[in-house]
Amino acid sequence: MIIVFTTFTLPKPITLEEARSIFLSTAPKYRGVPGLFRKHHVLSQDGVTVGGIYFWNSRREAESMYTESWRSFVREKYGTDPTVTYFENPVVVDNVAQQVLTE
Repeated sequence: MIIVFTTFTLPKPITLEEARSIFLSTAPKYRGVPGLFRKHHVLSQDGVTVGGIYFWNSRREAESMYTESWRSFVREKYGTDPTVTYFENPVVVDNVAQQVLTE
């Protein structure tokens, strides 16, 4: 599994309600994306940084998302350039299933 963190530093802070509204407006764009099985939208407590935590089946599938078209969409929507960081996920602690999983 690959986990990707995306972050954007906003020109001005937003509230939790503003973030929720923005995120709900973009959420449909991520439904049905091949290889993406979960996305968490995130907002820093000071309202200045937003982003996403994406859970992917593979790096190849993840890389297919973060194209120049996607970066342009982020620039237009948030007024800033995104940062994209890839992480391997070798161990998962799942307290709901009461398991420790490895790849």
